[in-house]
Amino acid sequence: MTDRFIEFTTDKQFISRVRELKTIEVMIHMYCAAHHEGAPPCADCTQLFDYAQRRLQRCVFGDAKPNCAKCVLHSYTKDMREKIRIVMRWAGPRMLLRHPVLGIRHLLTDRKPVPMLPGKQVPNTSAEE
Repeated sequence: MTDRFIEFTTDKQFISRVRELKTIEVMIHMYCAAHHEGAPPCADCTQLFDYAQRRLQRCVFGDAKPNCAKCVLHSYTKDMREKIRIVMRWAGPRMLLRHPVLGIRHLLTDRKPVPMLPGKQVPNTSAEE
């Protein structure tokens, strides 16, 4: 009996999240190279990327998720949200010059409508009682 696993990077239902993960990774690497002067990312930037990756993989919206800035559900903690905001504010304008395809795709994703938050299922309490 063989176990079947879905690969996060190759399954077609995860294409949008893989692209967003790549965008976050590039932004963090650009920021770290400019501010922390390290070819490999420093421990703080590596920790930030690992946290962002976990949050992205566990997003309730799946591939329909909007950009995090427009999302109705904030999955980042307050301090991590501020850290990623600083990174994105610095790296965002530079993405168009250094990684134009990722930058433009990120801007196009920003125009996507925000999905509704998945609601809780309420047990059916009809008048049959």
